[in-house]
Amino acid sequence: MTTLEFPPDAGEPWPSAAPDAAGFDSKRLEAAVAFAREHETPWSRDLASVMAGAYFEPPPWNEILGPVRPRGAPNGLITRHGRLVARWGDTRQVDMTFSVAKSYLGLLAGIACDRGLLPDPQERVGVRIKDGGFDSAHNSAITWHHMLQQTSEWQGSLWDKPDLVDRNRNLLTEGKPGNAKGTHRPLRNPGGYWEYNDVRVNRLSLCLLRLLREPLPRAFADAVMAPIGASSRWEWHGYRNSSVEIDGVLMESVSGGGHWGGGVFIHAEDQARVGLLMLARGAWAGRRIVSERWIELSTTPCDINPSYGYLWWLNTDRARYASASPVSFFASGAGANCTWIDPATGIVAVLRWIDPSAMDGFISRVTAALHG
Repeated sequence: MTTLEFPPDAGEPWPSAAPDAAGFDSKRLEAAVAFAREHETPWSRDLASVMAGAYFEPPPWNEILGPVRPRGAPNGLITRHGRLVARWGDTRQVDMTFSVAKSYLGLLAGIACDRGLLPDPQERVGVRIKDGGFDSAHNSAITWHHMLQQTSEWQGSLWDKPDLVDRNRNLLTEGKPGNAKGTHRPLRNPGGYWEYNDVRVNRLSLCLLRLLREPLPRAFADAVMAPIGASSRWEWHGYRNSSVEIDGVLMESVSGGGHWGGGVFIHAEDQARVGLLMLARGAWAGRRIVSERWIELSTTPCDINPSYGYLWWLNTDRARYASASPVSFFASGAGANCTWIDPATGIVAVLRWIDPSAMDGFISRVTAALHG
C-alpha cells in the first residue's frame, strides 16, 4: 500500500512529484489540465446576477439573504497519494463553493458523533433538539440518519424559506425552462423519499449548532481545518436572519449551500486538504481527526439513492461519473465546484468553475493518463 504524504501547514510548498514519478503519462495529464482550462462554466462571473436571474428558483423565493461575491477564473489541482502532480489557475483564489458546504456539515456531524453529542445517527432528532422544529407528528419521526442522507422530508420554514422551495427539485434540470422545482407534491414518511433540499440541510446546520453550542465555523476550524494545516483565509457564512441565541450568546447558523448567499468561501488548496483527510479515512499524519467509523457511514450508499451518502456524493455502479472508479466520492457544488476523491488510485483533485457537462471528460482524461 502506498504511503500518503501530507502537506505542511498552509503557506509552505505542497509536496510535489513529477507526473511520471507519480504514475502518470505527462503528456496525457497535460491534456487533462488543458481540457479543464478550456471548459469554463457557462455561469457569469457576477454570481449575484446568476441568483437574481432565478437560476435556482423564481421570485420571491430567490431573495439573497447572505454574502455573495463575484467568482474568479477556473482553477484546480490534482494530487496522487498526497503529492501535487498538476495545477492550473490561481489555487489560492477564495471563492464561493455552494453545496460543497454540505459535505463539510457532514464532517461536523461526525465531530459531534465522536464527542458523544450525536451517539446514534438512527436516533430521532427531536430527542436532543427541543426548538419546536421536530414536534409535529410528521417531523417527530425524523432521525439524524434521514437528515444526513437527505431523506428527512422535514416540513416547515426556516430563515423565511419554506421547504416547498426545494420540493420536486431535479439537479439535472436546475436552471432550465420547465423546471418543476418549488411546486407542491405530497410529503412521504421520513426516510421514504430522497430529495436534494437546501432548507432541510440548513435545518440540519441549525441542529448541529445547537448540539455543539458554538458557531460552526469555529468548531470546524478547531476540529478540522487547524489540525490539517489549512489556511485562515476560508470563511463560512449564514444569512442576515439566521442568528439564534445559545447560552445567552447570539450565534449565526451557517448555510449548507450558497444559492441564497452565504456558505463556504474557500480556495482549492484548502479543499484538497479536506479531500486528503477523507482519502486517509479521517486521519492526518498519524493524528485521528474524525473516526473511521464516521467516514464509513459517510460513504455508505443510501438505500433509495445509492449515489448519496452522508452529504457526500458517491459513484456507486459508476452512476454519477462513468469514467471514475465506483469507489470514488465527491464534495460537489453548483457552478461547478468539485472535490474528487478516489481511494482506488489515490487521486484527490479539486476543480473550480468547470462546465458540469465536462466533469466526466476531465475524469476520463486523468484516468487515461495513469500508467497501467
